Amino acid sequence: MKLHTLKPALKSSKTKKRLGRGQGSGGGGTATRGHNGAKSRSGYSQKTGFEGGQMPLQRRIPKFGFKNVNRKEYQPINVQLLQELSNTHNIDTFTPEVLVELGFAKSKDSIKILNKGELTAKINVTAHAISASAKEKIEAIGGTITLL
Repeated sequence: MKLHTLKPALKSSKTKKRLGRGQGSGGGGTATRGHNGAKSRSGYSQKTGFEGGQMPLQRRIPKFGFKNVNRKEYQPINVQLLQELSNTHNIDTFTPEVLVELGFAKSKDSIKILNKGELTAKINVTAHAISASAKEKIEAIGGTITLL
């Protein structure tokens, strides 16, 4: 084997078609761009979503509703879950840190306590928000609520 006998492996490289190098090359004249129009000119770039003058899809589809950019998202925690955790882990004080540690919320989440389920244990809750019915239920048993 000598340097002058080396060749690339079969089908490992393609030779790029040389365009615009005269009629004899097979890609001369219009250089495969067709005749006239914007696409045949240098510097042409099509806008995203352009459909040749037809009304673009994103403008044809009807839009509905309203998205409030200032919406506050809460991680819902039901009273029933607090009761179960109180029974299984002997916890009587629930804070966002405790719920994060147990895997029911993420550290960045705002927590809202909701009324679903029964509550028999006296618990102390610290959360970002609480529903009125859940507040009544917790206070009826003698628990306390602290809002952050």
